[in-house]
Amino acid sequence: MWKLNRRQGDSWKTCDRGRLVQSARVMTRGYLHLALLSSTIPQSSIIKAMAGIEKAQLLPGDHLPTYSDAVRPWTHRRRHRRAIRLLSGAILLYFVYNLLSIDRLQQDYTRCSALRRTPSDPSGPRDYNKRWVNGTKPVLIRNATVWVGEPDEGTTEDDARAGKGWSWISTDVFLDHGLVKQVYSGISVKALPHDTEIFEAEGRQLTSGIVDMHSHAGLGSFGNLDDDTNELSADITPYVRSIDGFNPLAPEVQWIKSGGVTTSLLLPGSGNNIGGQAYVVKLATGKSNGRTEISQADMLADPDSNWRYMKMACGENAKRVYGRFGKQGPTSRLGEAWEFRHAFEQAKAYVGAQDDWCRAADAIGAENMDHYLSQDLKWEALGAVLRGQVRVNTHCYTVPDLEDFVRYTNEFKFRLYAFHHAHQTYLVPEVLKRTYGGTPAAALFADNMYYKVEAYTASEQAGKILYANGITPTYVSDNPVLNAQHVLFEAAKAYRFGLPYHAALAGVTSASAELLGLGERVGKVKAGFDADIVVWDSDPLSVGAAPIQVWIDGAPQFSDPVQLKKPTPSPIEPKTTLSVDRELGHVSNGNVIFTGVDMHSILIEHQAISRREGHSTSGAIIITKGAVECVGSCMEEIEIAKNNQKYEVIALQSGSATPAFISFGSGLGLSEIDAEGDTHDGKPWNSWTRALDGLLFGGKQLAAAFEHGVTRAITAPSTGGIDARGVSVGFSTSAQHALAKGAIWADETAVHYSLTLNSKTDKTASISAVLAELRKKLLDATSTKENSSTTTEHSTAKDANYEFTEEASLKKVVAGSLPLVITVHSADTVASILRLKADVESAITQSYSHSGNPPKLRLILHGCAECHLIASSLAESSLAGIVLAPLLPYSQSWDQRRSLTGAPLTNLTNLEHLIDAGFPKEKLAIGAEETWQSREMGLLASWAYTNSEGRLTEKEALALVGDNLVEILGLSEKGVDGSVKGDWLVWEGSPLAIDGRLRAIVHSGSVSLFQ
Repeated sequence: MWKLNRRQGDSWKTCDRGRLVQSARVMTRGYLHLALLSSTIPQSSIIKAMAGIEKAQLLPGDHLPTYSDAVRPWTHRRRHRRAIRLLSGAILLYFVYNLLSIDRLQQDYTRCSALRRTPSDPSGPRDYNKRWVNGTKPVLIRNATVWVGEPDEGTTEDDARAGKGWSWISTDVFLDHGLVKQVYSGISVKALPHDTEIFEAEGRQLTSGIVDMHSHAGLGSFGNLDDDTNELSADITPYVRSIDGFNPLAPEVQWIKSGGVTTSLLLPGSGNNIGGQAYVVKLATGKSNGRTEISQADMLADPDSNWRYMKMACGENAKRVYGRFGKQGPTSRLGEAWEFRHAFEQAKAYVGAQDDWCRAADAIGAENMDHYLSQDLKWEALGAVLRGQVRVNTHCYTVPDLEDFVRYTNEFKFRLYAFHHAHQTYLVPEVLKRTYGGTPAAALFADNMYYKVEAYTASEQAGKILYANGITPTYVSDNPVLNAQHVLFEAAKAYRFGLPYHAALAGVTSASAELLGLGERVGKVKAGFDADIVVWDSDPLSVGAAPIQVWIDGAPQFSDPVQLKKPTPSPIEPKTTLSVDRELGHVSNGNVIFTGVDMHSILIEHQAISRREGHSTSGAIIITKGAVECVGSCMEEIEIAKNNQKYEVIALQSGSATPAFISFGSGLGLSEIDAEGDTHDGKPWNSWTRALDGLLFGGKQLAAAFEHGVTRAITAPSTGGIDARGVSVGFSTSAQHALAKGAIWADETAVHYSLTLNSKTDKTASISAVLAELRKKLLDATSTKENSSTTTEHSTAKDANYEFTEEASLKKVVAGSLPLVITVHSADTVASILRLKADVESAITQSYSHSGNPPKLRLILHGCAECHLIASSLAESSLAGIVLAPLLPYSQSWDQRRSLTGAPLTNLTNLEHLIDAGFPKEKLAIGAEETWQSREMGLLASWAYTNSEGRLTEKEALALVGDNLVEILGLSEKGVDGSVKGDWLVWEGSPLAIDGRLRAIVHSGSVSLFQ
């Protein structure tokens, strides 16, 4: 019996063991299949475990149960099943234990703390700046005129907004350990470290470094050869990062810094609704800039990464990129709204799953969790947005876009810090105030507008209006849209358009810093702030202001900076009159008296002027029926006018008068909205055209140019000026249509061709081919052979049309009756053009060998970014003229790569090099590269004058955008000089100062007044 029971027991042990293994295998396989459905356990680990289960075998001697085992009493079998379940559970726990790492669970739990973190701006005292490089010498800047960046202590908020308590103070500034250490007058050198360097500011103005909160610098390659600004594989890409495409070796880093910019927010582009993550950098890289190496990470402005940043965009761009009907979307703002909401919904679900895990881990311990924390790189950054850890900046122009985004913020509870571009924000300030978490700022251009539909409802006074409604305006470059080197100029123009002085300067310093969460690190000159400092050669909001030296983290950025010879200026006295609404009105009878005119500031000459000199420097200008009757003391005329109720009297303070401006080279009059083909004449390539036939009057571009004193324009067939080809026209910017009296003052002004990179086409795939084709056409035109014709009616019609052909136009060129304008930037291409000129003039001489003196080819170069390289050759070339466009190039294309940035980085600019080489000043002019820039002709003349170091008088500077163009084009020979030179501008203050205010335009027998 004992033996039988023992055998039965042995048999049971054998049976039980096999059954356990088989049952464990089945049950564990089931659990593992369930685990595969979970995203919290790595699938590779589960598959590996399943493979182990399948390989598990019965031990030697194991076999299936016997028949007697199968018929054991039920109670016996129940005990065995309980044992099986317990053992299976143990095996399952063993596998789960091996699948879920305790270390990883603890790491995930640590991650919970980071997820719950509420970021805060870095603040508080520091012994040193973490970006400071050991070995950087201390610096004492003595005798500076400092803009601290905040009002005097005790100033109320209302007073501060009104401009009270803000001032420039005379003081010293001590920099050490990458920090501003002391700001007070009379800092003792004896108390400072022995190796302190002394910088004598000599009373010049000092500010914090400029902060540009919208730039793509370093994301596109030099010469626009490559671009990493947008990741366009999908519309929603919160997971990409601008830092991954940023090139610290990009030359523009140095160019931009030479404009006093020390800090930039590098944003992804606006091709996507959610474009990705952004980074704040300081523009110092490599040992020459006081850094240890060339590195992206070394340029990050906040080493502790207190805040993260993200770029979003709405409106036209994403629709344009993704709107392929039936293939891809969004195709409308409706679709964009869904894309945003769907993305935020995914991020919300992701955040919810993480929060649930963290709460459960709090309750039972991370080591007891049966799955890992959900982590998905695709939604991690957008999840951080919803957690309030990311400062969102979004590109939005229009009221629908703005209001849509306000709704998103309230639906998904995240904060937006600034609307960028934001051209219509001034129309809806109360809508902006409904944004979740606080009212966003507006990051603006000052006057770059009308370039696409979204920008067509815009105002130069947007900053002033927003500020008056309690919304912060800041000014940005969107580099390379605008050259970030001159982003400060945007703030200066905002001041010109009415934004209070202190708010304009804050818009590129302290206000921008606060919006980046770095308001207690950069943007002010205070003890404890980063030592990012600029000393300026003139008031930073004056035209042409340039740094004398720039420090980043206390390290000087230029070893031998070029300093322009300027007198030490006084700070601008802020004017509140600039904020007066500029309403344009007209005096129908043209009778106006201007008093309070500074006689030394009358820079006009005209045969109709009867100048009456007196003992006083203050005089008057009397306009009768739209013509100048008297300039000077005009005592008798004023007495007569006082008895005549038909004169309107305008009292000026420090009034002045100048010739009106002329726009040359842009698409003004042919292009209204650059991005919309229906609103401009179109490309000139397919046929030979005259701009006269494509003029479009009555647009905002023309009105804006006129209201800035541009009463005349010269425009060639093009889509924007740089691709000009055809015959240009001279016209009035104030005309309502082409048939209006005085609308067209020159049917033909010049013949235009382009030899820039844009001139290459499928037909002429190289610059040399384009030039060879032009040479052939010009040489053919030198032939004296008459155009063959017959007496048939058909040939007569053909002859009538011949006058308007390219061949006929070129015959006028070689005959000297029309100038030839070639748009070109490369110095090498200019050299080829000079050879072409010699070839054509030689052919002209031969064709005239028996018929008198041969005419000269009247060649004008337009663009000329690299002309400084061959300035001497140009001075000897007998060119008719050079029109610089833009005046301040910045190597946007390969053929501009050797352009000059000006002080403090380069010695002089194109203009000064040409003058010094002996090129006649009267043959130089300034053009507008883009249509919107036409309104800036007066400011460009001011820039040229201010930074010419005495090479130009005020009158000569103004001639660059007026009389010189008339002379260069030979228009005076056609008898139109009276109509061009007869347009005058009357100013309050200096026309060449940033706060000069245009008060009247005298033109075409009428007077237009600005109130």
